[in-house]
Amino acid sequence: MLREFKEFAMKGNVLDLAIGIILGTAFGAIVKSLVQDILMPPVGLLLGKIDFANLFVSLSGQQFASLKAAQDAGAAAPTAKDCPYCLSNIPIKATRCPHCTSQL
Repeated sequence: MLREFKEFAMKGNVLDLAIGIILGTAFGAIVKSLVQDILMPPVGLLLGKIDFANLFVSLSGQQFASLKAAQDAGAAAPTAKDCPYCLSNIPIKATRCPHCTSQL
């Protein structure tokens, strides 16, 4: 049974799918880093030193003074953040990264 599964897994379709997922994940991380670290800082400077990390749009129509105030009020907010050390996507309330085990 294991031999049959190994033969199935080594066929092109499963292997191609695995390689595609790995490449897609890597490409997504590269594009995200390119936009956040290279593209947006100069755009922010050109637009009057805007910090895009703290900008948000309230979909409920209510006004909030800050992103933290919107989150505390229960407004729709992100549920994940990036680890500052390994840049992995982690839950917003995490205090330790499950990938690199860094304290946050």
